[in-house]
Amino acid sequence: MWGMIATWRMALEGVQEAVQSLEQQASSGDAIEVAIKAVEDFPYYKSVGYGGLPNEVMEVELDAAYMDGTTLDFGAVCAIQDVANPISVARQLSLQSVNNVLVGIGAQAYAQKQGFERKNMLTDRAKIHYHNRVKDLQTESLVPYAGHDTVGMVSLDTTGKMVAGTSTSGLFMKKRGRVGDSPFIGSGLYVDSTVGGATATGLGEDLMKGIISYEIVRLMEQGMHPQEACETAVKNLSQKLIQRRGNAGDLSVVAMNKKGEWGAATNIANFSFVVATEKEVLTVYRVHPQEDGTMIHEKATQEWLDEYLRERMKPLEVK
Repeated sequence: MWGMIATWRMALEGVQEAVQSLEQQASSGDAIEVAIKAVEDFPYYKSVGYGGLPNEVMEVELDAAYMDGTTLDFGAVCAIQDVANPISVARQLSLQSVNNVLVGIGAQAYAQKQGFERKNMLTDRAKIHYHNRVKDLQTESLVPYAGHDTVGMVSLDTTGKMVAGTSTSGLFMKKRGRVGDSPFIGSGLYVDSTVGGATATGLGEDLMKGIISYEIVRLMEQGMHPQEACETAVKNLSQKLIQRRGNAGDLSVVAMNKKGEWGAATNIANFSFVVATEKEVLTVYRVHPQEDGTMIHEKATQEWLDEYLRERMKPLEVK
């Protein structure tokens, strides 16, 4: 059995490429790196990699993580700049016995020494988004933080090995040096090849409060189907945050177990995900949360898929 699940429709092309390799017995690690790099390289996805939206001083700071579910080895980079593919650096760091998580200039120095491609990740399109947001904030009561869609994936190969990975540019207009859940083991991602894996996207500060990816894997280990585990984790954390603080930020998760069974859950209205297994054709789903905490997964129509891409690629004008 092989399989892959990923957050957001933006993962579609990368997963499509990775699925072809998994069908040919590629490793889950190679497949997930290929898939995430495809998202990092596409300039019109403004929350990941090249074209990602900048922080408050118009710098693109990127976070990424990679976890091997068989060895539990883990690598991550936080607030790294000017590196084309942070996921590849994170994977390389997972092979080290220590120094697995590097931040800022330390991460950049490591990437440069190891020969990873350097690249100015701030695009002209991202600059327009930045300048427009600054202008809007001068005249409207807007929250500056908007857009925090991490690409997160879990893969399973024909040998039974599982891997999880994440990549993001984080919150738009975030404080310099801010890091969310994405590169942190347990919160942004967690995987154990004897059980399964999970990854999260949304407001990192709230996702970390529930160590949500680890919680989903823990629930699967107790016998829950991935769908039930995802729904339970999102519902419990959302309710706890509302009870304690009066509100809960965006919480969205996907998971896959060692059998290739999968699940996805959210507390927002517009979450989508991509999944394919040896038994199921590559499909994009939209998730509709119900009042009781369960989810309805709707297959995305071609019209919706086309509009998703059209909206992200439409011309921008400076306000």
